[in-house]
Amino acid sequence: MKLDVVFSPAGLPFSEVQGRTVFVIDILRAGTMICAALHHGARAVVPVADTEEALKLAHTLGTDETVLAGERNCVRIEGFALGNSPREVTPELVGGRTVIMTTSNGTGTLLAVTSAAAVYVAGAANFSLVGARAHEAWTRGEEILIVCAGREKSFALDDAYCAGRLVEAATGGGRGKKGLNDAALAALDLVRRYGRRWERPLLASQGGRELAALGMKDDIPECARVDAFPVLAQFANRRVTAVAP
Repeated sequence: MKLDVVFSPAGLPFSEVQGRTVFVIDILRAGTMICAALHHGARAVVPVADTEEALKLAHTLGTDETVLAGERNCVRIEGFALGNSPREVTPELVGGRTVIMTTSNGTGTLLAVTSAAAVYVAGAANFSLVGARAHEAWTRGEEILIVCAGREKSFALDDAYCAGRLVEAATGGGRGKKGLNDAALAALDLVRRYGRRWERPLLASQGGRELAALGMKDDIPECARVDAFPVLAQFANRRVTAVAP
């Protein structure tokens, strides 16, 4: 059994991803946003690299069938129906439609792991389901990789804490070190440091403090709500869909 954590997708080699069961974390806020959209009835969420690609894809699929969502520097992209806040998502906006999404960190991370055997979006919002899937993968001896989106290609406290919680869930409590890389052990130490309250590390993180400074502090407790949007969100064939656990 092998479980590795990486704190950023920057420089992640193809060989480290290929054939593995991957969990992608961007708790503030893209991962939570994706779970919210699927929970509220979106057919799929399609991550794309940039605004231009999002607009082209919306034109191809049809504007009546799609919703554009995205941000740069935490701020909604001009002309897009949604930004990156899960509080914006409603069944009326996304129900039965495909959400085309581009963000500063999270969507690029999903696009970086397309060679994996299976990819899931993980966060507090769907933690029971994704934690159970991680534990199943560990028990079955699958090679697991947890990829934090991070912040601007570097370490982010919020994602790393979530990774630690997922390592715990996968291994049945995080006891023992066999099969865990150093980053996984460090993520477990963050859980011991901040305890069981998800909101604490999210508020303390640089990403959380920036959201608060921009008047978006209410997004933080929303992203910290455990099982707020209970979907098993799987990325396959370039789109994220809700699948049976």
